[in-house]
Amino acid sequence: MKANHQKIFEPFTFTSGVEVKNRIMLAPMTNYSSKDNDEVSESELAYYSERSGGVGAVITAVAYIEAGGKGFPGQFSAADDSFIPSLKKLADTIQSKGSKAILQIFHAGRMSPPDLLPDQQSVSASAVAVEQKSAQVPREMTESEIQATIKNFGEATRRAIEAGYDGVEIHGANTYLLQQFFSPHSNRRTDQWGGSLEKRMAFPLAVIAEVKNTVAKFAKHPFIVGYRLSPEEGSNPGITLEDTLSFVDTLANQELDYLHISVMHFWNGSFRDKDKSESRIVKIHEKVGSRVPVIGVGSLHTPDEVVDALNTGVPFIALGRELLMEPRWVQKVEAGEEADIRTTLSKQAQQELVIPDPLWDRLINVPGWMPVVE
Repeated sequence: MKANHQKIFEPFTFTSGVEVKNRIMLAPMTNYSSKDNDEVSESELAYYSERSGGVGAVITAVAYIEAGGKGFPGQFSAADDSFIPSLKKLADTIQSKGSKAILQIFHAGRMSPPDLLPDQQSVSASAVAVEQKSAQVPREMTESEIQATIKNFGEATRRAIEAGYDGVEIHGANTYLLQQFFSPHSNRRTDQWGGSLEKRMAFPLAVIAEVKNTVAKFAKHPFIVGYRLSPEEGSNPGITLEDTLSFVDTLANQELDYLHISVMHFWNGSFRDKDKSESRIVKIHEKVGSRVPVIGVGSLHTPDEVVDALNTGVPFIALGRELLMEPRWVQKVEAGEEADIRTTLSKQAQQELVIPDPLWDRLINVPGWMPVVE
C-alpha cells in the first residue's frame, strides 16, 4: 500500500475490549431484502459475505426490536427469540471473513409504515405527525409502552449476544424513535420524558442503560455498544447543533464504545445555521473525542479522502456507497490497487457486485444517490 494510507490500517481496541483490525466500517444500509417472515435471506447473506473481510467491522442494516417498530418492507427482525438462528447466520457470515459483526437495532416510531404494523397505528413520543404529505398522526406512547420498549431494546441486545455478534449499535438517528424523543418537534410531552432538553434525553439514556445492563448480565466476551445520531433536523422546532453538542457531552459519560454521526457529507457544516461551516463530525469529535471515539461518514470516496478525514483526529470512517460499488475497496487500498477501485455503478454489474434485487432496483432508480452508468 501507499505509505500515506497506512493510517487506514491501524488497529484499535474499544473500551469494551473488542479489537478491530483497521479504521474502516461498512455503514449500515437498508437493503429491503429479508424473507417474508422477516428472517435474514440467502441473498442478504451473500451480499454481506461479499463486503466482509476487508473492513474492520460490519454494521448491519437495522433490525427492529418489536413488532410495532418495524420501519421497512424486507427488514429483518430481532423482536423474538425465534429470530436468533437467523441473526446468527448473519453474524457467522460476517465473522467468517474476518470482520467484526455489529447488529444495528431500532424502533421506527412515527416513521413506521402503518401497513407493516400489527394494528396499522404508529406510535411516538407525542401525537405529532412527521412533516410529510399524508403522514399518519402517531399515537402518543403510554408510560407502560415506554417501559416495555426500553426492555425490548435490552431483549434485542440479549439476542444479539446469543447469536454471537461482537456488538450492537443503538440507532438514535435518521428521525426514528430515539431521535423522536430527543426532538422538540416530535416530543411535546410534559412528563419525565419531555419538556426540557435534559428530559428529552431521558428515553435514549434509559435505552442505553438497559442495553449496557443486558451486556453486563449476558455477555461472556467483550461486546461493543455504540450509538448513532443525527446532529440536526430541518423541522421547526427541531434538533439544533447546540442541542446535539449538549447531548453528546452527556453520551460521552455513558461508557459507550463509539458515537456514529449520521450525515450525508463528512465535511459539511450546519444546514440550520449557514454561518457554522465547520464539519459537524469534527465539531463533535473536538467536543467529546477524548472520552468516546467518533465514527465519521459521508461522501468520502477515495483513500486519500478517507485519510484526510482521519487526519482530523476522528478515528473511524464508515463507508456505504463506496462498498456498494466496490466491495473490495479496503483490499484494493491495502494492495496498492486504488486505481482499480470502481467509482460508478454499472447497470450490468448487479451479479458481480452481489446486490439483492430489491436493493438493486432502488440503487438504479433513485436519481442522484448513486453514480449510475450504462
